[in-house]
Amino acid sequence: MLRGRESSNVEDRRGMGGRGLALGGGGLGTLLLILVIWLCGGNPQTLLDQLGGGSAPTQQQQPQTNPNQPNQQNDEQLRDVKSVLASTEDAWRKILPQQARRQYQDPKLVLFTNQVQSACGIAGSSTGPFYCPGDNKLYLDYGFFNELSREFKAPGDFAQAYVIAHEVGHHVQNLLGTMDKVQQAGNTNDLSVKLELQADCYAGVWAHYANQQGLVEAGDAEEAIRAASAVGDDSIQKRAQGYVVPESFTHGSSQQRMQWFSRGYQAGDMRQCNTFGR
Repeated sequence: MLRGRESSNVEDRRGMGGRGLALGGGGLGTLLLILVIWLCGGNPQTLLDQLGGGSAPTQQQQPQTNPNQPNQQNDEQLRDVKSVLASTEDAWRKILPQQARRQYQDPKLVLFTNQVQSACGIAGSSTGPFYCPGDNKLYLDYGFFNELSREFKAPGDFAQAYVIAHEVGHHVQNLLGTMDKVQQAGNTNDLSVKLELQADCYAGVWAHYANQQGLVEAGDAEEAIRAASAVGDDSIQKRAQGYVVPESFTHGSSQQRMQWFSRGYQAGDMRQCNTFGR
């Protein structure tokens, strides 16, 4: 994983809450859920209402005793996340003013286990990573990376960094007003795909910056591209149901996701990420 300074904008909520919300386990169930609501900026409450009829109670998260909880002073997972987030902060604090004439505002990243309460509602770990524009926070259950490696065959530290950078890309979209425009336009599947592909391109722009800072090693970019391919709608649908329905895509095909990440990585220019103009 990237190693540099560590961000102070990480909230560690692991071991808090986690009872009363059942969204299914790993494997096929998780794939189907990720297909539907790996929102990366949407509202996870929508699927929760559909699955549970809105009956899942909102719970006050309380600390729980967890003997497997890592010691934060020697917690590699926490250090990894803080290092990646710090790299995105350093990158976008320079990129956004230079290329969009906007000041960057750091988001918070929330680490959780089992379930979490956000301004977008309650989400379970099988929701996957997501960005909530209501509170400008990224939410991540670190166990998703095990899923990414095991189920999606996309292991590697930089693959994990790509996931975080993609969510930060949604934060950039929120700062620029892009997410509001998509919402006002009806948030159709077509617009959702364009929003997601732009976030992939922004993740590539960050990776370009990280490479300039000497933080990218041989093979890292390939890890990210492999992860982008693995979470393409067509790849997920094939795994989950054995066939592909392009009309239902919300994030883009594997080929599209690879292409737009690569575009951002090669150009290092967010102005090359205009997915809405194509």
